[in-house]
Amino acid sequence: MAQFEGAPVGFIGLGIMGKPMARNLAQAGYDLIVYNRSQDDIDALTAEGSKFVAGMSARDVAEQTKAIITMLPDSADVHDVVFGQRGLLSALGPGHLLIDMSTIAPATSIEVNDAVREKGGRALDAPVSGGDKGAIAGTLSIMVGGESEDFARAMPLFEAMGKTIVHVGGPGAGQTVKACNQVVVAINYAAVSEALVLGAKAGVDPRKIVQVLSGGLATSRVLELKGASMVDHQFAPGFRVDLHRKDLGIALATAREDGVPVPVTALVGQLFEALAAAGRGDLDHSALVTIYEDLAHFTIDGAS
Repeated sequence: MAQFEGAPVGFIGLGIMGKPMARNLAQAGYDLIVYNRSQDDIDALTAEGSKFVAGMSARDVAEQTKAIITMLPDSADVHDVVFGQRGLLSALGPGHLLIDMSTIAPATSIEVNDAVREKGGRALDAPVSGGDKGAIAGTLSIMVGGESEDFARAMPLFEAMGKTIVHVGGPGAGQTVKACNQVVVAINYAAVSEALVLGAKAGVDPRKIVQVLSGGLATSRVLELKGASMVDHQFAPGFRVDLHRKDLGIALATAREDGVPVPVTALVGQLFEALAAAGRGDLDHSALVTIYEDLAHFTIDGAS
């Protein structure tokens, strides 16, 4: 079985995104040491074959590997895995490469990078876009912050998980670009939601709206991948409302720190807050359309 520079690859965080990403690394031939807070997720992978071995803790993963990938929900989770009790940092040293593929605050990525380098290791922030479908297909867009030599070293791992892989700058730059990505995606969801509810309440079949808009300048990946499921109210989570809500908080905080006005992002952020307040935080972020339905007192599901 393939290894990375003579050792297995560590993978921490086996959620909706992390599990298929780990599978793609295994399919590319890598041995993996995996760890997750939920034992069920660890068991699910280790049951799939000998390419997956369970780690006992984040530190245990680091002790057995040269490259460690983290795919965690938030800044606090990354901070705990790196700095906490039984965390990675105590086991890191020269030769280690920490690749954080979570979506977190740029400032946290910079803090992690500085701490890892003090131990003699190297770090990259490499958040992804493409949702669960991209994670399963191995076609994620990966935006990477860090040093160019570390980016080159990690490229074989990235190529097993993604298709569009770009080194965007120094430490924290990957997270900044991901914040920009989440702004565009959220605003796209808002635009598609407004159009569907407007057209459907005016009497037009929303499926026809999706069909026509998909063929003109209004088309987008959001419309292409989620338009039909929004009409059909299929909101099984590929990327949860609560996670996108968190990401917009990061984008708004980054904009405030850099003195950049983002009024549309702020408004859409409030719509995501309304979704969470309505108890829909665990739904797919395409459920944003339901807030527009609430405001219009109209449901497009089944409309014709």
